[in-house]
Amino acid sequence: MAITNQTHDTDFIIVGFSELPQLKSLLFGTFLLIYLGTLVGNLLIILVVFWNTSLHTPMYFFLSNLSLVDVTSTFVTFPKMLISLIREGSPISLVECILQLYCVLCMLATEFNLLTVMGYDRYIAICNPLRYTVIMSKSTCTKLAVSSWICGLLEPILHTVLLSGLSFCKSHHINHFFCDMTALLKLSCTKTNTIETVTYILGTFLVMGTFLLIVTSYVKILAAILKINSTEGRRKAFSTCASHLSVVVLFYAAILVMYMRPSTMYSQNQDKILSLLYIVITPLFNPIIYSMKNAEFKKALQRARFADRSNHK
Repeated sequence: MAITNQTHDTDFIIVGFSELPQLKSLLFGTFLLIYLGTLVGNLLIILVVFWNTSLHTPMYFFLSNLSLVDVTSTFVTFPKMLISLIREGSPISLVECILQLYCVLCMLATEFNLLTVMGYDRYIAICNPLRYTVIMSKSTCTKLAVSSWICGLLEPILHTVLLSGLSFCKSHHINHFFCDMTALLKLSCTKTNTIETVTYILGTFLVMGTFLLIVTSYVKILAAILKINSTEGRRKAFSTCASHLSVVVLFYAAILVMYMRPSTMYSQNQDKILSLLYIVITPLFNPIIYSMKNAEFKKALQRARFADRSNHK
């Protein structure tokens, strides 16, 4: 690609998966179905939780917040990705690009925070059940959710400010399906040492900090479960954590595979494939995991279907 002089008014082209022209139609159809499935699944969780008073509990309150995060993150990334498959790339201005990256980072940070809060909720439910309703009051849950969102919105600000100060002159083609930080830094003709260091430190603090808190919660949960005498009691106790634990494993595994692999294994095309794990796969599977593993949610969904049929008679 020819080197071009570019300023802060740069228009970029999101390349997407243009290196696979023979699979363009298949990829478009696949990603469109995933996008619609993600929206329907997560919006369904939000609506079912909202309309069913039996689900007005801390766990489902945090779950609906998690679904809102997934809806927002896919809404920010999928349209441009789909357009890039229809055309030869998808044009995006520098301002739109930085805003998209900021939103993606916000939603990732908020998801880390919410998963940590949900781990704490499960810890209280298993280890301190008699005081659960007192500790996890409506006021406390609201504060925890709001704090998760506020911290998520604040965490990427420094990255975004530093990124907006860079000049881009190497190319206007972003070899990714969204405005990924690494792909953007490769196009910069300004030194990126500061932003790379800041991103690494803050990212490590966020990922490892929340991960350690979740691990601590589950170590205590496991210890409490092992003290239960009956097999049925242990099974029921563990089943209350199974959905959350599955989502945590899926999400953190995707992030760790993406960012903790050796630098010798890095390539931009591989980067795009691995990014699909947390941008595409995780938001799709979160509602599936919770709906399949949770009997209470299944019952609420069945009641909603029955009520809808009754209203149409």
